[in-house]
Amino acid sequence: MNRKTLVLPAVAGLLAPVLAACGGSDSGSGGGDAIVVGTTDRFTATKDAPAPLDPAYAYDVGSWNILRQTVQTLMIMPKGEGEPVPEAAESCAFTDSGNERYACKLRADLKFADGTPVTANDVKFSIDRALAINADSGVSSLLSTIDTVETQGERDVVFHLKTADATFPYKLSTPVAGIVSSDHYAKDKLRDGFEVDGSGPYTLKAETDGSEMKRAVFTKNPNYKGTLTVNNDKAELVSFADADAMDAALEKKDIDVMSRTMTPELVQKLSTGTGGDIDLIDMPGLEIRYLAFNTDAPTVKDKAVRQAIAQLVNRSELVSKVYGSQAQPLYSLVPAAITGHSNSFFNTYGDPSAAKARALLSRAGISTPVKLTLHYTTDHYGAATKKEFELLQQQLNASGLFDADIQGHAWDTFVPAERKGAYDVWGMGWFPDFPDADNFLAPFLDKGNFLKSPYANSRIINHLIPQSRREADRLAAATSLTDIQDIVAEDVPILPLWQGKQYVAAREDITGTAYALNSTSTLQLWELGRGVSG
Repeated sequence: MNRKTLVLPAVAGLLAPVLAACGGSDSGSGGGDAIVVGTTDRFTATKDAPAPLDPAYAYDVGSWNILRQTVQTLMIMPKGEGEPVPEAAESCAFTDSGNERYACKLRADLKFADGTPVTANDVKFSIDRALAINADSGVSSLLSTIDTVETQGERDVVFHLKTADATFPYKLSTPVAGIVSSDHYAKDKLRDGFEVDGSGPYTLKAETDGSEMKRAVFTKNPNYKGTLTVNNDKAELVSFADADAMDAALEKKDIDVMSRTMTPELVQKLSTGTGGDIDLIDMPGLEIRYLAFNTDAPTVKDKAVRQAIAQLVNRSELVSKVYGSQAQPLYSLVPAAITGHSNSFFNTYGDPSAAKARALLSRAGISTPVKLTLHYTTDHYGAATKKEFELLQQQLNASGLFDADIQGHAWDTFVPAERKGAYDVWGMGWFPDFPDADNFLAPFLDKGNFLKSPYANSRIINHLIPQSRREADRLAAATSLTDIQDIVAEDVPILPLWQGKQYVAAREDITGTAYALNSTSTLQLWELGRGVSG
């Protein structure tokens, strides 16, 4: 099989401002069979999470990738990355010097997929609804700076903010700000199941097996009006149990594209294989992985325990032995390519040292070995997660300072348990909502953080986050952002581990694969077409 690896520009280059071309439902090549894309994301509706695709609840990369195809937002990240541009809106802008009043005008004759008009009242309904429901997923925290939403006629919406928020346009590009209709969504209740109605580029038909969606069928929305060029009439997203099953489907031509998540072994195989007609596309990403701590739990309540773990974890070994070229060590919650990044953890702890970790515990009067359990999910981030946690366990226990156990859990039980505070230490990944340092810090550290962590630093919450959001020039926010990262390195409520690349594999007759995923792992099915690859 001829696995040609196509390497896209570095993240810094991708983040240069480039505007998306205007399109609409009548644009693109269209025609032909559905383009079928594989994923290992699982989509389940459970008793604890019965509404996985409601914009007011959904807050993981898989469900957001369903919503981004179907529910339109006022703003959108452009094809070449950069700052967000109008999508359902014709125009949007701050109308004051303090970044506290943001006004948008909707496109003329905007319609939902069922043909009913989209009005300013629908925008207000959607935002007010997400804030009022305040789902336990924590997604409404993205809208926390909104004070009131005002409508002026059928097309004008004004957002009055509680405090300055230069990142607000980015937040309006996320699915929680997706525009829905009161005809299909109750104002005070989540919509259970897998139905989605919006004004985005596609409509959705879910094929289910019990409580799980196995296949999402997307059909081009004839009423779509926005910036996107839709290059196919139909696309399907198929969920696989693991990466090997997904690869086998690509080999058999049951699918056309293989997206997240591939194992390191599979990426290596795709990179070095010969013969055939499959391309491997290597693209930058902003995914991070981290350990989170319940700072009220007796085992890790003392800061010295968390600091000792930070002093022992060997990121370089973790990356080289588990992920290889797919990842690089991360010494801050903010990835290296993002403005405001600082290597705070390396500056604080330097290279791994059992002696320094022992000294930290000794000064705090902590008896060793400290017994604890590291929890991880078995079916959300790929098969390599288990190997990662086995190595973390070895690193901690080899010091003689810890007696660490590990436990794996299915995603549909892992998330509810984590939100209820069932775990003292657990591992998760973060796919940013938008490419700004604020989105790697505020969701973890601000009021109502999505981890439901008891950790609260008043200086971060009341001073540093608001201060950083006043700066439209993100370089000017660097001092506040660095201070936040330094505090995190000192207190260790979260321990960053690594940041990763992302990959897509596709048959050679599929076009647009270079843009199938953007740097925040957004699946952009509209970019895919069928033709002769270059």
